[in-house]
Amino acid sequence: MDPLVQLEARGRRERPRLPDFLRKAGTHFHAVQPLKNRLRRLNLHTVCESARCPNIHECFHRGAATFMILGDICTRGCAFCSVPKGSPEKREMPIDPREPENVARMAAEMALRYVVITSVNRDDLSDGGSAHFAETVRMVRRALPEARIEVLTPDFCGDLGAVARVLDAAPDVFNHNMETVRRLYRKVRPQADYDQSLKVLAFARTHCPEIMTKSGLMAGLGETEDEVNRLLDDLRRADVDVATIGQYLQPTRRNMEVAEFVPPERYQRWAEYGESAGFKHVFAGPLVRSSYMADQVNHAATADAERQ
Repeated sequence: MDPLVQLEARGRRERPRLPDFLRKAGTHFHAVQPLKNRLRRLNLHTVCESARCPNIHECFHRGAATFMILGDICTRGCAFCSVPKGSPEKREMPIDPREPENVARMAAEMALRYVVITSVNRDDLSDGGSAHFAETVRMVRRALPEARIEVLTPDFCGDLGAVARVLDAAPDVFNHNMETVRRLYRKVRPQADYDQSLKVLAFARTHCPEIMTKSGLMAGLGETEDEVNRLLDDLRRADVDVATIGQYLQPTRRNMEVAEFVPPERYQRWAEYGESAGFKHVFAGPLVRSSYMADQVNHAATADAERQ
C-alpha cells in the first residue's frame, strides 16, 4: 500500500455502528428529489437537507419541510451542525428579497396546514435578520390563513427587540433550541450563551403569553441524565410549554463525534420527568428532532394542556 494511503487509513477514525433503534428504513426515497427540485426552482432551502436530518425521506413523503431562510450560510460554527459556515468579511451573503414570498408560495403549493420556518444565524446583519423573518411569517399567513405557523429562531445575539419583531408577526409557536446542557455549551455552541437563550425563551412568554413556546436539545453529546433534568427545570422556570429531546448523530467527519448512543428507556425517563415538571408535552426519542412531526407535537401539547 502507498505509504501516504496507509497513513491516511491509520489516522481515519471509524464511525461507531448505529444501534438498531437508530436505524430507519429508507422507504420513501422517491419523495425526496421531486420536492428538492421544486424548492430549488424558487431558490429555497430546508434545514432537513442542510442539517442532514435522518427523517428527511419520511417528512418529504408526508409533504412536510422546515423552510430555512436568510440563505444557506451561517455566521456561527456550532460543533454539531453541518450547515455551511461563512464569514461576512470574506464572502458576500446576500438575502433574497423574494424569499418570504417564495416560502409562502411553496407552502401554498404543498397545501401545508402546519408551516415551520427556521433560519441560519446572521450575526452580520444589524437586526440579525429578524425583519426578514417577520415578513416571511406574514407572507405565509396571507397565503395560508388557516395554517399554523411555528418559528424556530436563533438567539439574535440576545437582542430582545429582534425577538419581539418576530413575535409581533404572530406565529402560533415560538421555538428556540437550547441544544445542550450548561456544562457543554462552550464546546458545542461556542458563540452562544446558555443564559442568553433562556432569556430569549422567557421573553417570548412574557411578550406574547398566548403563543406556545418550545425548545429542543440533543442527547449523546456527553451530558448526564441529571444534567438534562436540570436543563428541563431551567426551561420550566422560563415557562416553556414544549420540549423535544433526540439523539445527536454526527452529520460529517468535520463535526464533533457522538459520545453515546442514548438508549430509548432514558428518553422515556426524561419525558416522564419533564411532564411531571409541568411541560404541556415532552417529545423524546432517538430520532426526535426539534421540527420533526411539529404538527403532531403541537396537537399533542394542545390536547394535553386542555386535559390539565
